[in-house]
Amino acid sequence: MKETSVVRYVLRLTLTLLLITAVVAAALAGVNTITKPIIDAQNAEKIQQAIEAVLPGGYHSEITEYSDATGLVTKVYQGDNGFAVQVEPMGFDNTITMMVGIDNEGKILGMSVIRHTETKDLGQVAAANTSKGEAFRGQYVGKTGELTVIKSGEAADDEVNAITGATVTSKAVTAGINAALACVAELLG
Repeated sequence: MKETSVVRYVLRLTLTLLLITAVVAAALAGVNTITKPIIDAQNAEKIQQAIEAVLPGGYHSEITEYSDATGLVTKVYQGDNGFAVQVEPMGFDNTITMMVGIDNEGKILGMSVIRHTETKDLGQVAAANTSKGEAFRGQYVGKTGELTVIKSGEAADDEVNAITGATVTSKAVTAGINAALACVAELLG
């Protein structure tokens, strides 16, 4: 008799937990249905702002046929003044989504970080609207060819200085920019 009551108790707990889980899953699905279009619109706006920040005059078409040996290039947009290339290198914490503007001669016009989860006050500097962040991003402007990261000192034409304490983030950003440069060089022939 005692064994039967234990089985009923366990069965009742299991069914209760199953019901609670089903209700919560349905609620989450409902919230996702409501918020997904809003989130998608915000992400599209961020991408549009990033393109405008790195490619003067914006773009007129998205290039869907391009090759990328690194796997970092996710989208390419072409405008009259060059290309905006979306890349996603792996940073210290997670993927860094960035837009790189490159003119029709293969020179970097600018770089904008769209999304990241880098360490506060270290890797986060790459995206920050501060003098350090602007200086870091600005050192790429006008450069061509494959770039390397140095820890400190006077950077040569093919070098950029790392963010102090965030070498991994600096190398990730540079890898993304190198992938964008290679992609545009291939598109330009």
